Amino acid sequence: MNFANQTWVQNFVLVGFTPTQYFQVLVFLGVLSIYLLTLAGNLFIIILVQADSALGTPMYFFISILSFLEVWYISTTVPTLLYTVLHGPSPISPAVCFTQLYVFHSLGMTECYLLGIMALDRYCAICRPLHYHSIMGSSVQVWLATASWVAGFSAALVPTCLTASLPFCQKKIAHYFCDLAPLMRLACVGTDWHAHIHGAVIGVATGCNFMLILLLYGGILRAVLRLPTAASRAKAFSTCSSHMIVVALFYGSAFAVYVGPPGGRKEGSDKLIALVYALLTPFLNPIIYTLRNREVKEAVKRVIHRLWAVLKGC
Repeated sequence: MNFANQTWVQNFVLVGFTPTQYFQVLVFLGVLSIYLLTLAGNLFIIILVQADSALGTPMYFFISILSFLEVWYISTTVPTLLYTVLHGPSPISPAVCFTQLYVFHSLGMTECYLLGIMALDRYCAICRPLHYHSIMGSSVQVWLATASWVAGFSAALVPTCLTASLPFCQKKIAHYFCDLAPLMRLACVGTDWHAHIHGAVIGVATGCNFMLILLLYGGILRAVLRLPTAASRAKAFSTCSSHMIVVALFYGSAFAVYVGPPGGRKEGSDKLIALVYALLTPFLNPIIYTLRNREVKEAVKRVIHRLWAVLKGC
């Protein structure tokens, strides 16, 4: 027990990225710019959905919830990324490390469930159009969104607690934030059993949701192909294209990191792939949902016109 408790009396060290001094400032400013643009883009979507009544549909409700999640998701890891870029390998206390691990995985699993719910929403809109609004009433929307958060934060307790219970003989984490695989490589004992439990829990949150999304989009594809005209088929597909792109980005990079044993990948490779789902995906989401969406563009115009009218009145 005393050996295991050593985890709590020493600091870990986040190795992070160590660019040369010439590129250090450029990398820092680049990451900081992406971070600030991500915050601005996702907050913009949240405010726009609230400000324009035409976006008061279940689809945009879930998009705004996703944007709210992305604000916290990217804020969980980017501050430590920026710090390690600027200062090099940096100490982090075990308490902060495992808190970061828990919050990051909680938000990640919540996003998995939320993407599945968004696919269900598109299925109901296209395959059950006459019953769509009765199925996706406001109380159902709130219940589904709440359930995704509760499920995500509950599931993440298992891998976090198991990892925190390990005895650690090394302290250098080959990552820019505390993640499962880099932490498990530092353990003094075998972690095969832990890896199987982690795989089972994360597999339910990712694999099952991904299969659900594939099944729902299979039903959507069949329904769309039955539409009589090419224009109607294109319109139906356009309502799903943004969501499909986000799903492909998020799940593709997440599977690359979390599928398979932690020792099966080269040490340090996790942090490169993590840049996609922890930094790039939250940055691209608001761009995908705005630039590819005519309804959002029209809503922006309406909000700008109202603001202009208010300013003129003043």
